[in-house]
Amino acid sequence: MARTVLNCLRIALIACALAACTRQAPEQRLRAEVAAMQEAAENGQPRAFMARVAPDFIGNDGLDRDGLERLLRGQLLLNAKVGVRTGPLEVEMGQGTATVRFTVLLTGGNGRFLPERGQVWQVTSGWREHDGDWQLYSADWSAAGER
Repeated sequence: MARTVLNCLRIALIACALAACTRQAPEQRLRAEVAAMQEAAENGQPRAFMARVAPDFIGNDGLDRDGLERLLRGQLLLNAKVGVRTGPLEVEMGQGTATVRFTVLLTGGNGRFLPERGQVWQVTSGWREHDGDWQLYSADWSAAGER
């Protein structure tokens, strides 16, 4: 009996180890990257946020990567507490690329009680896989209801 239980435990451990070694599907990894960027913004970590942005990033009105970083750092300086709440992600996978569409509620304020500012945005983002990692290479955003 003890040997059977021990063998079952061994099999379970081997199965868990094999499952941990398998690589996530591209869409799962992409969704994890978006979630990590959201978390980095909320935690006031611009370096972690920007680590996922491609060097040739292009955004609204020709905003480049450096401009995006300045915009993010400015918002983090202006707001002691930043909130980022995304709606469901609509992911369209391509060959090594993807488009992710979502709405996001951005809030900010002094961090005491309720946010002092907030805006809902519609975002369309372009992603590409580079050396097994997803990079954000483009983004277009507008206030919800303006499109």
